[in-house]
Amino acid sequence: MATIEECRSALDRLSDNLQHADGEVRSAAALDRSLSCHITDLDTTFTGRLTGGRIQVLDRHDGPPRERAEMRLAMAGDDLVAMVDGELNFARAWASGRIRLEASFRDLLRLRSLL
Repeated sequence: MATIEECRSALDRLSDNLQHADGEVRSAAALDRSLSCHITDLDTTFTGRLTGGRIQVLDRHDGPPRERAEMRLAMAGDDLVAMVDGELNFARAWASGRIRLEASFRDLLRLRSLL
């Protein structure tokens, strides 16, 4: 089982990947939205912003998200690490329910290039 530190590191790597992406992926990541990532098996939530093509993690607390972020992710820690390491396909994991992503319809359309 992934640790809180491994999940935080995975979010940092995901942020780096988004910042260095090209084309449609970079455009999709250029949103300015509040973000939460609930790690279900650790019952911890990272909160921050997706802005300037980066994920800025601002806080971490125990339990589910305290406030409703504009973009909300929920998954097991191992799935987060595997996704960032390229071992888990986001679209398949999302379609099967292993990863939950909630956002406005407009944001989901923009994010489809990330899937």
